[in-house]
Amino acid sequence: MKTVYTLLILTFFFISCGEKKQPTLEQVIATKDLKQIRAKKTELDKQSQEISEKIKLLISEIDELDTLKKIPLVTAIELKEEIFMHYLELQGDVKTKQNVLIFPEMPGTLEKVYVSRGQNVVKGQVLASIDDGGMSQQVAQLEATTALAKTTFERQKSLWDQKIGSEIQFLQTKTNYEAQKNSLAQFKKQLGKSTIRAPFTGVIDEVIKDQGTVVAPGPGSEIFRIVNLNNMFIETAVPEKYISNVTKGKSVEVFLPMLDKTLNTKVKETGNFINPANRTFTIEIEVPNSDKSIKPNLTAKLKINDYTSKNALLISQSIISENAEGQQYVYIISNLKDNKGFAKQTIVKTGKTQGDVIEILEGVTAGDILIEAGARSVKDGQEVKISE
Repeated sequence: MKTVYTLLILTFFFISCGEKKQPTLEQVIATKDLKQIRAKKTELDKQSQEISEKIKLLISEIDELDTLKKIPLVTAIELKEEIFMHYLELQGDVKTKQNVLIFPEMPGTLEKVYVSRGQNVVKGQVLASIDDGGMSQQVAQLEATTALAKTTFERQKSLWDQKIGSEIQFLQTKTNYEAQKNSLAQFKKQLGKSTIRAPFTGVIDEVIKDQGTVVAPGPGSEIFRIVNLNNMFIETAVPEKYISNVTKGKSVEVFLPMLDKTLNTKVKETGNFINPANRTFTIEIEVPNSDKSIKPNLTAKLKINDYTSKNALLISQSIISENAEGQQYVYIISNLKDNKGFAKQTIVKTGKTQGDVIEILEGVTAGDILIEAGARSVKDGQEVKISE
């Protein structure tokens, strides 16, 4: 810049020396002569234009002769193949298939409750009993009469085997015994309904009816809620366009915000039906719950690995630009030597994104040097220097 200023001063000096001494601007203004003032302005306009053109010539010459002109500084990255895993992010709710309400199967007074809320129980364990209304005494009487009928039948059968007695007597005792036996079985089955047992191994989530309450089969008569926290799963809807990528066995990262807990699991089942209302299909995801901390209906955030590439070329989305035709492009550095090279605009085809990272499918190869910082301020073919 000092050279430019020196040349300008010399230009003004030679112009002033080569001309006759003219009245100063103040002298012309002092004349109050409009004609002279206008003439002076025209003269100065002409001089200004001539000086401007000469300055442009000087600057052009300086650019050609200046070997220390400034080259744009950029940062660059070398493309390398790496593993790229894309995740589909969804939301779902934790569920369990063993979460049931237990109802009474016979009417009566809830005579005894043997368990409390939060208690672990095993399949078949007695949870409560209902007053049987004297049915146990009836069963005892039937057991006695059935035993007698059995003895009578066995003796009659022994005689009949020896061809003693009539066939009618044998058939009557046999029929009477079978009738008594069937009646006893039915009464025992009915009596068994007075004892409420756990349908599966789990935990008593809620005791709904208190001891002494009159209960009966039907809605509103729930006595217990029992839950199995071992067999937990998450159910969620997946857009149909992912049906070929989200399949059984795919890896899933589950985050439970309320527990601040992350689990790594897999897709257990995928649905075979596309919901016409929202064009989605349902998947089921396993939820390991060894410490029983996960509860039904918890909200879960899911990251399903729907795409993996072992030889991906990944770059930041921020260095990709778009031209007027809608094509995406990046700048690679060609003829690189001593950290200097030339920016070359290259059209690329992109794939999936994950966060700020995007996969490049076509246009560049491993080993190419891409301009990173400064990519939006360079031009095709411009010389650049890689910042150290």
